[in-house]
Order: sequence, then structure tokens, then C-alpha cells
Amino acid sequence: MLTGFGTRLHFPAGKFLLVPALLCLFPLTTPLSAAISCELNFPASDVARLFPGSTGFKTIYFSFAGHGGPPLLRRVEARLGGVPALYAPLEVPYVLYEVYKGTKKIGYVHGVNQKGQFGVLEVFVSLDLEGRIKAFYLQRIAGKWANKFTASKFGAPFVGLTLRDFDQFNLLTGKGRGRVAAMVNPAPEAATDFFGLLRAVNKNLVLMDAFFFAPDPVAP
Repeated sequence: MLTGFGTRLHFPAGKFLLVPALLCLFPLTTPLSAAISCELNFPASDVARLFPGSTGFKTIYFSFAGHGGPPLLRRVEARLGGVPALYAPLEVPYVLYEVYKGTKKIGYVHGVNQKGQFGVLEVFVSLDLEGRIKAFYLQRIAGKWANKFTASKFGAPFVGLTLRDFDQFNLLTGKGRGRVAAMVNPAPEAATDFFGLLRAVNKNLVLMDAFFFAPDPVAP
């Protein structure tokens, strides 16, 4: 089982073909093979789309088991409301796409799984180097209202948000202020998915903060 940080470099060339995404959890084919958490189905095209102007990316695998262990897990879950919110968090590595323009790192793409109304939601955000959201991407959702949540109109309000914005909104009570509180559910019959998506983005930002953006991050 992969428990630490691993990397894999990708420098795509030529034109990118955008293909519909299907699935997120499956075995990882790397020199160290392991089951992993949410990853892009088509990294080359998806990273290029989520980060226009990028020329390549490095795939990083990280886990609680390899860095921080149970103490870090407890701190992260406390920040997520004190309830279990992570899928096999200790052993299963998370996947981070470190994005480059030439040799310069310009940001990240990271995704998480979240329980939805009819199955797992797979939610990605691209972030600049300060942890500000540049793009929102919903890779997987089930239900007749799915197209309302995958529409650009729904994803646009996430652009520019940071973890500080989510700190102003209680995701367990659905109350708060600021830009997150102002977001509109495009499918009132799918409240579970709407709040699940908000929780997923918050979870994404909390994980990135704990492992990469905190004053004393655990990433090397």
C-alpha cells in the first residue's frame, strides 16, 4: 500500500480531446500500485481545460498514513464538523495534480469523493498557489437534475472562493453569511446533492490547507 508521497510527471503535447468523465475509484497503475481516492479520468485533457495556458503537470499521491497519521486525521475531521467525512482516509492516497507552465508551478487540481443523493459525487477544483479556486469541475453525479449541477452557471460562483469563505458558513446547519451562503440550489428537490457539493469543495480546501498550504504543512 502506498502510504507516503509519490510523484509522476506528465507533459502533454499537441491538441487535447475532451471526453465525458465516467468513474473515479479504480486501481492505480504506477510503479507502486494501490487503490486511490478521487482522480481525473482523463488528466491530460482535464488539467489543460481546468488550467488554460498550462504546459504540463506532476501527479502527487499523499495520504494520512504516510504523513500526519491519526492525529492529523482527527484535526481534519474536526474542521469538517466533527463527523466522519473521509473515505478510507488513513490508507488510501489522495491524488494531487501539480500544474506547470514551462518549469514554473502555477497551481493545483485536486478532487474528493462525497456522498450524494444517488451515489458518490466526484468534485474537483483547480487552485492558484494561494489556495483560491480558479475552476469547479463535477466529474460524477447521478440523478435527473445532474445537468443543473454540471452547468457552468452553477460552477461559476465557486471561482475566487477560498477556505476563509467557507469558514463563514456552517455546512451542517446550512446557515451563515458571505458568498457561500448566497449560492443558489438549482434543483430544490436535490438538497442532499447541493449541500454535498458544498461540503466536497470545503473538504477539498481543508485537505489542501492541511497538507500543502498551512504554515507547517506536512507535504515535503
